[in-house]
Amino acid sequence: MILGREKELDILRNAALDDKSRFIAVYGRRRIGKTFLIREAFGYRFTFQHAGLSDGGLKEQIFAFESSIKDAGGNFSSKAKNWLEAFEDLKDLIRASNEERKIIFIDELSWMDTKSSDLIVALEHFWNGWASARKDIVLIISALLNNVIHNKGGLYNRLTDRIGLDTFTLSECERYVNACGINLNRDQILQYYMIFGGVPYYWTFLKKGLSIPQNVDQILFEKDAPLKDEFDHLYSSIFRYPETYIKIIKTLGRKKAGMTREELIDESGIPNSGNLSKKLEELEHCGFIRKYTSYGKKSKDAVYQLIDNFTLFYYQFMEKGVTDPHFWSGQINSPKTNAWMGLAYERVALRHITQIKKKLGISGVQTEEHSWHAAPDKEKGLPGAQIDLLIVRKDRVINLCEAKYSSSEYLVTKEDDESLKRKISVFTQTTNTRDAIYPVLITNTGVVDNPYAMNYQSIIISDDLYADD
Repeated sequence: MILGREKELDILRNAALDDKSRFIAVYGRRRIGKTFLIREAFGYRFTFQHAGLSDGGLKEQIFAFESSIKDAGGNFSSKAKNWLEAFEDLKDLIRASNEERKIIFIDELSWMDTKSSDLIVALEHFWNGWASARKDIVLIISALLNNVIHNKGGLYNRLTDRIGLDTFTLSECERYVNACGINLNRDQILQYYMIFGGVPYYWTFLKKGLSIPQNVDQILFEKDAPLKDEFDHLYSSIFRYPETYIKIIKTLGRKKAGMTREELIDESGIPNSGNLSKKLEELEHCGFIRKYTSYGKKSKDAVYQLIDNFTLFYYQFMEKGVTDPHFWSGQINSPKTNAWMGLAYERVALRHITQIKKKLGISGVQTEEHSWHAAPDKEKGLPGAQIDLLIVRKDRVINLCEAKYSSSEYLVTKEDDESLKRKISVFTQTTNTRDAIYPVLITNTGVVDNPYAMNYQSIIISDDLYADD
């Protein structure tokens, strides 16, 4: 069963009907459904398909590739010693095929690209020097961004299509739950989303008849829980040498608002180099972090922020180890859990900016989205302030959005009102903006009607986040 991904499916299925060769790269984080999408799009029928080994050197990777060629009907006696020779064998297989369109699927290309490997060179030669000159080949790869999409050699700008898979929205997760016959209301779906995000694979472990805390315990905390060790595999399965990536993630997890590049280097001890830029870019395109420019700042002052729901949950509750199989059921309404829910709900809101704009009636207005924070300014006598989301509109309005999670209707207190006014004051004085400021409250259950709540120009509830993109 495949839900959503309509645009992506159209690209893949149209490639099978085209009258020229196509080179398509599908990328995204682990568990996002790259392989499933490709297999479903082509009905599991390929002229050739191969998946790289998660752990293997050059010799093992080439042996596995040759084995896949033989499984596809190739009858080769040659023993390829390098990737150039291996792709010559793939050419022979394609030449022998009677299929009108030759669908070639190479999965987990990143694993195949071992140290000092000539894989990318061979792939360049295969496509540029042979396949692109034909009209009957559809070459699909799943890989990390920098392996192919940002390759500056012979593959640069050679891709005919790029498909980046994002996590599911709340609406898509609701469709999945309903299709599986699992009876969850929207508050329960939201609770699960705050832990696992919209990663499709994680939603397949939900069981009928269990509450969300019971489901989380059986998925993460019981003795043989299927995702108990997920974090250990999450980064190592994507990145061949994950240590630096994890250090970046762990460092960013210490600061809610994120860090500039300079702050990240100082806190982590990672050298300042192009290699760091590459890793940050890969983490961003896999959806683990986001890069944003604080309002009024230059792009060189961009901030990197950890936004992956599961990683945030892991560092809050799982990093030090948990032996209680009913751990999450016992955490309901604890101070630590409530604090985490507030942070997690902010991340959910950031994933649904399209839905927020739709509710505000500004889908057609050109906007930029920023977060913003300012340190205390003793000279001006201004306190520090932080704003989770600013929607800066071309019509000279800025929607200042605050996300608040509550187990019941949110009560806007006098302290909340004073905090909001202080943020607006600090923001306007610090940035010297002349745009109108419209405060927006995003909350999961609505608000108690009182004079303080009236100071928000708009109230958005979680039901509004379920709108389709």
